[in-house]
Amino acid sequence: MPIITRRPNKTPLGLYVHVPFCRSKCQYCDFYSLACKEDKLMDGYLDAVCAHIKESGALAPNYKVDTIYFGGGTPSFFGADGLAQILATIRRNFDVDNNAEISIECNPDSVSDKLLRRLLAEGFNRVSLGIQSDDDEVLKKLGRPHTYAQAVSAYQRIRKAGFKNVSVDLMYGLPEQTIGDWQETLDNVLRLLPEHISCYGLKIEEGTPFFAYKEMLNLPSDDVQADMYLTAVEMLRSRGYRQYEISNFARKNLYSRHNLKYWEGGEYLGFGPSASSDFAGKRFTLCRDLQAYISGIRDGGEVMEDVQEIPLRERAGEYLMLRLRTARGIAADEYERLFLLPFEPLAEVLAKHRALGYTGINEEGRWYLTPKGFLISNTILSELLLAQDESVPMRKL
Repeated sequence: MPIITRRPNKTPLGLYVHVPFCRSKCQYCDFYSLACKEDKLMDGYLDAVCAHIKESGALAPNYKVDTIYFGGGTPSFFGADGLAQILATIRRNFDVDNNAEISIECNPDSVSDKLLRRLLAEGFNRVSLGIQSDDDEVLKKLGRPHTYAQAVSAYQRIRKAGFKNVSVDLMYGLPEQTIGDWQETLDNVLRLLPEHISCYGLKIEEGTPFFAYKEMLNLPSDDVQADMYLTAVEMLRSRGYRQYEISNFARKNLYSRHNLKYWEGGEYLGFGPSASSDFAGKRFTLCRDLQAYISGIRDGGEVMEDVQEIPLRERAGEYLMLRLRTARGIAADEYERLFLLPFEPLAEVLAKHRALGYTGINEEGRWYLTPKGFLISNTILSELLLAQDESVPMRKL
């Protein structure tokens, strides 16, 4: 990987490991994953991802890894031995901070006491549990391989194993779902008292089974989905959860430190097929094909796709798009220092929307989107990007 360069100072770095195996594919999922449990394929993946980690760690000695995230697919389906071997390989080849956040995604059907005890002993300290709904009929329609009772049992097992930082994923805008149904889901899940809750609206992506018959799903209207979103914001706020990003809420300030890297412009490296990276000023994605990834790593072939060096003005646009997803928002001095572009044209757009209740300014002087502003964020961002495109770079002092 010749694009990786050495740095004189330790720089924070996040690592993402994509585990592309599932028990079965959900009807809405467009992530790269394989519904299988072939030992030979899994062994090939394990060898390849560990070799890839070793190669990359040797070329990046001046970084301090402070977050590691195992996503998928379903990492818990892959099994504790393989996950432990990958994490051990990371520790041997990267400088991992003693207080690093080490997260793993789990599905309720693939959680066991033995797996959880092993993961905790190996150093995993955060679990993201995919519950999605408390309605078994809806779960079946989504293609989820578990019931809500299994989800509650899995959550209790996670707590019993000793994990103190647990996140729960939920979805709204589901087939035939009403606002009352959504409120009941939130009520039930809130009784579990997870530290973190992610609430995502269902999106029907091309290429998924749902896309082929989306007109028959009886999905809530856009207006109803907007009300569901605002309902979640209010209910979670009233129960002590702070909204720190469009879809994410946390108690005890236990935000997802890894995901904040994506939204705040931090550097991260991805491993496994389809994983993305933003590293050393370049962005790239790994091939979306497990066999090609395995053979590429084994034979020294090319596994990176779409390698880009991002121009400063494009980075400025990303700053707006990503940081305005967060409650912390954007700041004039920060923007001008990083990108040498005037903030005043953006302030005019933001002030216009502030009068309508879509934006605000916090005590630090940072602009942010309100919950209602999040609902029309694409419109606001389009106006901001247009103003940015028309702006003239500032002189360097």
